[in-house]
Amino acid sequence: MAVLDSFSLKGKVALVTGASYGIGFAIASAYADAGATIVFNDIKQELVDKGIAAYAEAGIKAHGYVCDVTNEEQVNAMVAKIEKEVGIIDILVNNAGIIKRIPMCEMSAADFRQVIDVDLNAPFIVSKAVIPSMIKKGHGKIINICSMMSELGRETVSAYAAAKGGLKMLTKNICSEYGEYNIQCNGIGPGYIATPQTAPLREIQPDGSKHPFDQFILAKTPANRWGEAQDLAAPAVFLASDASNFVNGHVLYVDGGILAYIGKQPK
Repeated sequence: MAVLDSFSLKGKVALVTGASYGIGFAIASAYADAGATIVFNDIKQELVDKGIAAYAEAGIKAHGYVCDVTNEEQVNAMVAKIEKEVGIIDILVNNAGIIKRIPMCEMSAADFRQVIDVDLNAPFIVSKAVIPSMIKKGHGKIINICSMMSELGRETVSAYAAAKGGLKMLTKNICSEYGEYNIQCNGIGPGYIATPQTAPLREIQPDGSKHPFDQFILAKTPANRWGEAQDLAAPAVFLASDASNFVNGHVLYVDGGILAYIGKQPK
């Protein structure tokens, strides 16, 4: 096989959760460009409809399903329906996620549990639903969208960091349990990406200056910019393709170098 052929996803079915927009949409679009059939879900029909329209505008025929990924019964029903209507899922990207920026001592246990439920329990639930068919097929790819908070802590994101740290270890454990069945489970750890979710952190201030957090991120990132969703596309294709068949239990950080950098020396 030629090297570039090993990156092809032709004939593969890829499920990207929460991929109506943002990072999930960028990854799914890249998969379509590489030849995969795209399946995605969202929690409301209106979001699914918007996603289908956005894919159609990009020239992609995507299959959308309404499903709450924290609900095991709904997930099992969705996976069964996808297998019947589209085919066995070859590639799963656990992308759906939320963040609540609340100081820990001000955060309710209910809010903490909600973040853990969406960002950690849901990847467990969806992975568990697709693995049996991957085993029967003899091959599968699971990509978990981790975070720099899989490695670092920061103010106001205790639940998110706990969930993403747990997701890193779930990634390693899926590798450990199912690697012998030719299933590769890896993670992508995005740096700070310019998405609707992070837009408030990049707003220009009334005096025309950059948002303080924007300044902080630029100072901490050797690339001196926020990432774009498109920066995650090719790494995601690599982890979904045969090119990564001996890469397992790894988290690939796509962060502009921020985890390698101690930061600028004060002047």
